[in-house]
Parts: sequence; C-alpha cells; structure tokens
Amino acid sequence: MPPRLWPWRTSNLEAELRAKVQEITGSRARLIEAGAAERRRLERNLHDGAQQRLVALSLTLRLAEQQLGPEAGTARELLQGGQAELAQALAELREIARGIHPAVLSDRGLVPALQALAARAPVPVELAETPGAQRLPEPVEAAAYFMVAEALTNVARYAQASHATVRVSRRNGHAMVEVADDGVGGADPARGTGLRGLADRVSALDGRIEIDSPDGRGTTLYAEIPCAS
Repeated sequence: MPPRLWPWRTSNLEAELRAKVQEITGSRARLIEAGAAERRRLERNLHDGAQQRLVALSLTLRLAEQQLGPEAGTARELLQGGQAELAQALAELREIARGIHPAVLSDRGLVPALQALAARAPVPVELAETPGAQRLPEPVEAAAYFMVAEALTNVARYAQASHATVRVSRRNGHAMVEVADDGVGGADPARGTGLRGLADRVSALDGRIEIDSPDGRGTTLYAEIPCAS
C-alpha cells in the first residue's frame, strides 16, 4: 500500500507545483523577450551600420564612374560591375536583416509587415482579415509574422499553389493566425525544421499550432496564441 499523505502535505505539494509552473512560465516569457530584443538589436546594427556603409560605397563608385573620361571604357565596366555586385550584396543583407527581425514590424506593426510579406510572395496572397490598427503584444506579433513568413515560403517552394490567404485576428484574449493555400497538400511537419521551430515559438507563448494538409486539398496552418486584453 502506498504511503498516505496528510491533507496539509498534499496542499503544500500542490502549492509548490503551481509555483514551479508559474516560475517556468515566467522564465520562458523572459527568454522570449530577451531573444526578441537581441534580434531587434542585430537588425538595427545591420541597418544603421553595414547597410549604410554599403550604400555610401555605392554612391562613391557612382561618383567615380562619372569622373571617368570617354576613353576609360574598361575602368567604367569594372566600376559598373562592382556597383552591380554591391547592389546584390546590399539586397542580400537587407533580406538577412528582415529575417532576423523586420524593422517594419517594430516601427509600424504587424499589418504593414504582413502587407510587405504578401507583396514579396511569388504567388498572390490575400490578407482576408487583419487586427487593424490595434497592436498585439510584441512577442505575439513576432510569432505571427514569422509563422506567416514560414508558411508563405513553404507555399512558394512546395505547395504548387495559385493562391494563399492570410487571416490574423484578435478574439477572446487570443491572437488567431491562419495561412491557407490551394496547393497539393500533403505537408508533413516532421520533414522540416521550420514548422517545428514555429511550434516551439508558439508553445513558448502558451499557444498551440495545428496543420491540416490532406493530399490534393491544400494546406492550412493555424495558430492560437494568448495575448493580453
């Protein structure tokens, strides 16, 4: 027979368990915020440092080209080639910075950031529902943004879709995020790290993420994340 626990001991154990759960929850929230702050810092450093120096160098090359005489054909070609390479490097650096933490998300909020994602997507994307001007908590906005970004990347790579729909709303103290496409379906979260990473990010916010992807009937990625009222 297992040893009997006195009622006062059971109450103490329950109180300790609740305290541990609260401690873990608070710790996860602090880690998420610290990670978000570090991503914002890296993005700002790239934007205000490396990107600005590359832009200045591009202008310098352009001015140097303008100083060349008509006989300096080879030098002009070299400078033009350097400018083209520099433009490509700048575009790649901006893409990296956007992937770390898009400046538009911090500066203007989730809706403009989603609009930018939709505009860059290689398939038509409809923003069927957005939270409007009301800002969501910053960690929730970041989770929603990166979920939509990952989902649209998967649509472009694997879905063979002609259209995608994004819905983000705030209901009953939760952010509801949905990305659906009309592609071939059959998505398997176990085959890649992107969706697993999204699930970890959403779970750390006490949310849940689901995927519905029957063969031949498209894919729907859905998340529900608690957020402050």
